[in-house]
Amino acid sequence: MRRLLGSLVVLVVAAGAAVLTWPAAFGLERMFPLAQIISFRAPLAAVLLAATLLMLLFALVRPLRAFALALAVILGVSGGVNVAILAERGLGSEELPAKTETSLRVMTWNTAGSATSAESIARFAVGMQADVVTLPETTIDTGAQVAELMRDMGQPMWAHHAEYGEYGITGWDATSTTVLIRPELGDYSVIQSSLDGSSNTSTVPSAVAMPTSGDGPIIVAAHAVAPRQEYMTQWRSDLQWLADQCASDNVILAGDFNATLDHMTGMGVEGGTLGRCHDTASGSGNGGVGTWPTDAPAILGAPIDHVMATPDWTVSGSVVMRSLDGSGSDHRPIVVQLERTAG
Repeated sequence: MRRLLGSLVVLVVAAGAAVLTWPAAFGLERMFPLAQIISFRAPLAAVLLAATLLMLLFALVRPLRAFALALAVILGVSGGVNVAILAERGLGSEELPAKTETSLRVMTWNTAGSATSAESIARFAVGMQADVVTLPETTIDTGAQVAELMRDMGQPMWAHHAEYGEYGITGWDATSTTVLIRPELGDYSVIQSSLDGSSNTSTVPSAVAMPTSGDGPIIVAAHAVAPRQEYMTQWRSDLQWLADQCASDNVILAGDFNATLDHMTGMGVEGGTLGRCHDTASGSGNGGVGTWPTDAPAILGAPIDHVMATPDWTVSGSVVMRSLDGSGSDHRPIVVQLERTAG
């Protein structure tokens, strides 16, 4: 009876470890509560490896040896696979290549509204030579201030935005998303469906900025709702809407997705990560670096902020900025350098 019970425990642990490590194999990567747990692969790997060590200690007790060793193997393999996945996505590259005349630098930063000053945003954007800046949870008033400050620093920008209701101006900043674009990329306008919400993310807005002159990319300043239990349906819908924005050519999608690459499994087409868009951080050594929350070390955080692009663009470098953790926002900014894909 004891052996049977032990075998059942081993099977249950094996099944649980498999679900946590390969949730997409069971179709659970976007289901509550697993979606929340797998957002933090590094802490999950640490727990699994710590449990492995604990089982190895238990294996020193002769009556428990076989049982503990079986659990140690399961937990150790699962923990090791999680570490390998993080390492493959990239655990940190903090240098961008030199910017050339053809480079495009895209910055995204969920500023947590008034928690981050316009001065901080402007100085960072200018310092990083950003051509496009997407700012979820940022009102157009703040965005205009940032644009003016950047102009005074020698790097002018046009400010565009989308908002939901009166709170986008006077209340909850999360109901507003701002995007700044360098004039050299051409004239832009946020499409009507973004402005009126007829085609947009569900709860907090995204802004689709279309070029009206020049050959600049379509820019989608993205903000998906957080996957709280009561918003799971809307969250899944938001991710699908964002994937749909990558159906066209020459699209750059940047913002707070409230989703990691694990949550996007199965949502890519033609080799993309989300729709036809590919994730640039994982292609340049930063896909495993947490962007939220800033009060935890980046290695332990959730990589939920992304810059993505259709195959028209190739990533040459990226940075998840950790030195701004005290600036007010609970998100880290990302800056990505892109080049036009040859051919």
